[in-house]
Amino acid sequence: MEKIWLKHYPEEIPEHLEYRNQPVQAYLTEAAKKYSQNKAIHFMGKELTYESVHEAALKFANYLKHLGVEKGDRVAIMLPNTPQSVISYYGILYAGGIVVQMNPLYMEREIEYQLQDSGAKIILTLDILYPRVAKVKNNTNLEHIIVTAIKDFLPFPKNLVYPFIQKKQYGISVKVEHGGNVHLLTEILKTAEARELSIPFDFEEDLAILCYTGGTTGFPKGVMLTHKNLIANSSMSDAWVYKCKKGEERILGILPFFHVFGMTAVMILSVMQGYKMILLPKFDAETTLKTIHKQQPTMFPGAPTVYIGLLNHPDIQKYDLSSIHACISGSAPLPVEIQQQFEKITGGKVVEAYGLTETSPGTHCNFLWDHPYVKGSIGVPWPDTEAAIFSMETGEPLPPNEIGEIAIKGPQVMKGYWNRPEETDQCLRDGWFFTGDLGYMNEDGYFFIVDRKKDMIIAGGFNIYPREIEEVIYEHSAVQEAVVVGIPDPYRGETVKAYVVLKENSTTTEKELNEFMRKHLAAYKVPRVYEFRKELPKTAVGKILRRALVDEERKKIEEENKIG
Repeated sequence: MEKIWLKHYPEEIPEHLEYRNQPVQAYLTEAAKKYSQNKAIHFMGKELTYESVHEAALKFANYLKHLGVEKGDRVAIMLPNTPQSVISYYGILYAGGIVVQMNPLYMEREIEYQLQDSGAKIILTLDILYPRVAKVKNNTNLEHIIVTAIKDFLPFPKNLVYPFIQKKQYGISVKVEHGGNVHLLTEILKTAEARELSIPFDFEEDLAILCYTGGTTGFPKGVMLTHKNLIANSSMSDAWVYKCKKGEERILGILPFFHVFGMTAVMILSVMQGYKMILLPKFDAETTLKTIHKQQPTMFPGAPTVYIGLLNHPDIQKYDLSSIHACISGSAPLPVEIQQQFEKITGGKVVEAYGLTETSPGTHCNFLWDHPYVKGSIGVPWPDTEAAIFSMETGEPLPPNEIGEIAIKGPQVMKGYWNRPEETDQCLRDGWFFTGDLGYMNEDGYFFIVDRKKDMIIAGGFNIYPREIEEVIYEHSAVQEAVVVGIPDPYRGETVKAYVVLKENSTTTEKELNEFMRKHLAAYKVPRVYEFRKELPKTAVGKILRRALVDEERKKIEEENKIG
């Protein structure tokens, strides 16, 4: 298929990239030599050089070998963004293991499911999360639990004070002893040997990680991503930010590393290019603004909800955000209003990108520089990436401006779903990954998302795409966040409902909002029901859980029918 989007590429972005036949961890070995004394990580006042991160990762790897880890064994990480999450990630790869990324917000049932599904032998987690893991250990393949604490990598005197803050905040204080099948990371890093390990390696076939999909519908699936997948995607990202300088940029690391967007766009890219990662273990608007003001990051990959949270902080004008020059937004659609506001405050560029866990994740992006922003578009495919729109009826490729399912082909496309050959075959066909997203490509080669195949609303015979309606709601001056879903309707099949979070000190009514919407949308697209909320359910990366709201509505109707 003709790649008509290539005509827009600036000369700095090549159509094809060279991918070095080496494992992901080889880039840390190189960074430790080339940028040995450069700061690799800033974490709440503590800074680590590339040399020290490399040494700690090798120690962790050697300890894993001591515990019996063989090539291909799965080792889980259940941590927020901390130095430990970087050290352990590369340590597992050095040992020949496969990283299993786990959300630290998981409860026992979710932990047990993912450990059972992945077959992980070892897990590294926080002291305050240890009780959850210990409760389910006997129902899994876990042989060892390695424990760390936030305070382990804090500077003095924060390391002494933090346990008291943690106890007050979470109401829990856990004392874990080093011994038996429980191990303390602090002891490992004191005693283990920092020796290079020689592990056989296959660039095309060897898995680097199992990254689980969000599980908003059905059980989460383990996405098998190879070393080639991750290196290809990080290289594509690097090619896109061609004005960034090796060894000099500072990336704000709010996107969690247990999500593939944060893993590639922050962690792997930083190590590949010697950037400094400014890590935050969770998103808090005020802490983030203070961190940007003090640490002056130059790059800020994020999700729309993060930018929205900052923009709506009452004291944002007190902070200097002018260091930020490049923001790639992913995980959810970026409202144009939010993009324009954030660019105005920072003076930098914010562009929408697109990708999925199954594509490591990036496939499309708008140009950061030297091109006008195409409103509402996810941009054009990255180097070495093919994209096409396929008909939902015939399965044939469609011409420009016709809506169908977006499919992707390229070196970043996953190997498949872990232990799920049938589901893999359903979405991987003839080298194409069928995304489940509906969209179109215009005659200029720019792609547009209409909606998830599963999220499309059919009301009174009309196909209605929530994103189009959400874009309009966001244009209302009182709206901070919004999401649109289809709820069951006995007459129309489905009815459009909007959930809205208002900005602080802003007001509007259902009537006013409805009048506003009718000025911008055909009558059949205008929400019939509005519900104002203080917050919306979200995933760890800030993606609004539309499916959770749909399920909520269905349960409500079931309860009403029971009473009736």
